[in-house]
Amino acid sequence: MPDIALYQPDIPQNTGTLLRLAACMDVTVHLIEPAGFPLSDHALKRAGMDYIERAKLQRHMDWESFREWQLAEKRRLILMTTKGTRPYTQFAFKKDDLILMGRESSGVPEEIHQLADSRLLIPMKNGMRSLNMAVSTGMVLGEALRQTDCF
Repeated sequence: MPDIALYQPDIPQNTGTLLRLAACMDVTVHLIEPAGFPLSDHALKRAGMDYIERAKLQRHMDWESFREWQLAEKRRLILMTTKGTRPYTQFAFKKDDLILMGRESSGVPEEIHQLADSRLLIPMKNGMRSLNMAVSTGMVLGEALRQTDCF
């Protein structure tokens, strides 16, 4: 099943929303630290409500440890970015893809852009900057689950 990877998230409410989504869809969230908020059980429970206990959360202490794990598992890294050129709806997802979402405030560094197997975007109306990260993740995860028959 495709997984969600969050690169150093800034907003606990988005992380909580995605943990709730992950629990409901039975996918794993990979949280790449450091986060821009405390990652205590209390803070995550507050953001994720009672769903946090049902979510599959795998914490990675930094990008390097996540990347080492990802390469060892031989999983594709699919970066969602406003700098992408290919719409996510025109991409063929695989069951073991990792859908990487950047930091709400700044995305991911250029070096991570270069390491991604694919860089996708969500087409939007001209003049609009971006969607909320949790909303974007839900849209893309839904398409990935549909394509891979993982609903």
